[in-house]
Amino acid sequence: MFENLSERLERSFKLLKGEGKITEINVAETLKDVRRALLDADVNYKVAKQFTDTVKEKALGQNVLTAVKPSQLMVKIVHDELASLMGGTTSEINIDNPLSIILMSGLQGSGKTTFSGKLANLLKTKKNKKPLLVACDVYRPAAVEQLRVLGEQIGVPVYSEIDSKSPVDIALNAIKEAKAKGYDLVIVDTAGRLAIDEDMMNEIAAIKKAINPSEILFVVDAMTGQDAVNTAKEFNERLDFDGVVLTKLDGDTRGGAALSIRTVVTKPIKFVGTGEKMDALDIFHPERMADRILGMGDIVSLVERAQEQYDEEAAKQLQKKIAKNQFDFNDFISQIEQIKKMGNLKELASMIPGVGKALKDVDIDENAFKSIEAIIQSMTPLERKSPAILTGTRRQRIAKGSGTTVQEVNKLLKQFEETRKMMRMFNNAKPGSKKFPSLKR
Repeated sequence: MFENLSERLERSFKLLKGEGKITEINVAETLKDVRRALLDADVNYKVAKQFTDTVKEKALGQNVLTAVKPSQLMVKIVHDELASLMGGTTSEINIDNPLSIILMSGLQGSGKTTFSGKLANLLKTKKNKKPLLVACDVYRPAAVEQLRVLGEQIGVPVYSEIDSKSPVDIALNAIKEAKAKGYDLVIVDTAGRLAIDEDMMNEIAAIKKAINPSEILFVVDAMTGQDAVNTAKEFNERLDFDGVVLTKLDGDTRGGAALSIRTVVTKPIKFVGTGEKMDALDIFHPERMADRILGMGDIVSLVERAQEQYDEEAAKQLQKKIAKNQFDFNDFISQIEQIKKMGNLKELASMIPGVGKALKDVDIDENAFKSIEAIIQSMTPLERKSPAILTGTRRQRIAKGSGTTVQEVNKLLKQFEETRKMMRMFNNAKPGSKKFPSLKR
């Protein structure tokens, strides 16, 4: 996501390196390249021009401090304007009513049904909501079944009426069901079309009028580029939706939709989909996205993901085991599971400043942990708890059982021992000791 744009912007800023001060000439040259980069990323032409005009005006009005280079100042101005372009601040979803109703809209293939499941999962786990999913797509084959499967995955019930062809009646009956059974959140998944048509718009407008939703979200595939912005504009004119959801931002997209859509429809981006898994959904933060576009990483989001998987009680137990030199393969595989739950490895790495650029051309295998897990799972409970008993014969059996080689088993055992030593060293180190010198001067 945004890799090409990030590279192009970085090259643009290099035009100012070595310059002693900002002038109209060198700013114009830099921003000409910035505008090209934005247009290549499929940003709306008017938006790109307005953006560079604003940056130019602010840059020429700045007095460059001795300690700040012109290129650094330009990065700061572009960063702030990118964040402003995408909304400036994070926009919350309205779910404060005793019974909140969220209506989904968008074209077929945009990812509405999958997003409905992801949103139900997010609000259930993080906001303690009791959601009910509603299947109002009565046209697409298997649409109801798809939502039902997603509901089973996340433990959320799905309301549907197989024999009904009236989305309005289904939605109204679902709301009655929710009130009767104590649900506090209803998420209505509607039908889409391959292109905008009058029947589709009339139908979703009728659903909106009947159920009076507390939130209307427009779901759009980020990979459709500028078409996404045009579609959003038409839907907004009919529905006056509350926010935008960008799906498939993990794909090979140029990212122009994310940078254009907020300005064109003046509605905030509220969520972004970053993968196929049901937890691959992020709240959209304009400033953090600006950081990532400019290669500054996103440490805050990385820390938040780590905290979501952090179990304080389990961490205390692990610390005790490390102190007693009892860290074993059961603990090792537990730590791997926590890392995997945080998300795509390359995406996690890209959140660390400087690392994303370094790994640009590196193919990080998402199955990197599979052989390690296979080796550990081929051990007996006693072997996992006491690795010291792993003789040559045992290692041969483990290699055969895990589909690996003895060399791979030996390599894992060596890495495990090094990890144990390092953990023990940090655990034993005390402030002021030689291993952990005091920071006092």
